[in-house]
Amino acid sequence: MDWFPLYNSIRIALISTVIIFFVGIFAAYYIAKTPRLVKGVLDVILTLPLVLPPTVVGYLLLRLFGPKRIIGAWFWDHFGIRLTMNWWSAIFATTVVIFPLMYRTARGAFEAFDETLAYSAKSLGLRNSYIFWRIRIPCCRQGILAGTVLSFARALGEYGATNMICGYTPGRTATISTTVYQLWRTNEDSLAFKWVLLNLAISFVVLQAVNLLEKRNTAPRRKEAE
Repeated sequence: MDWFPLYNSIRIALISTVIIFFVGIFAAYYIAKTPRLVKGVLDVILTLPLVLPPTVVGYLLLRLFGPKRIIGAWFWDHFGIRLTMNWWSAIFATTVVIFPLMYRTARGAFEAFDETLAYSAKSLGLRNSYIFWRIRIPCCRQGILAGTVLSFARALGEYGATNMICGYTPGRTATISTTVYQLWRTNEDSLAFKWVLLNLAISFVVLQAVNLLEKRNTAPRRKEAE
């Protein structure tokens, strides 16, 4: 059994999750401060990949990163780099697809934050950067961690956009999802089923981790209510 799809899926998911962890947090934090109308428009735009079919997301990415398209052609002409049909091309797809999960979760955590803590810290002369990293983030950590874990799980199982932008090449671009599809196409059901079981096991562990984070988050609130 070739384990490359598992290795490739994990590295793509990890890199994508690291990217959206920081981008999602800062987008949620700063967009929350914008005027209501602007915030509504930006919120819709940033959440679109969550409701669009993954194949549509992949098509739009191909319109940008294809070798004869705007960004793709520039990279090919200046650096000789092809932005599609490589293993790391999938990072573009998974990052776009999972970004709304991190953004929405982080925004919800920030909205639940007690702003009186920030006002109190400012009255003591603490800097905004210190308040953000040492007060706001620790208070919102459970929600942010839950969003991070969910985003990783979604990236690990992404298929539609990934298949559009990097295709399926054994030992080069294959992921768990694309491997299952290709094995099904070639009537290798027993091997495809093994990959399905592996994906189910990983998803089960990830969801259990999210449940544990949610329990830890709600336990202090119950104690306070009592």
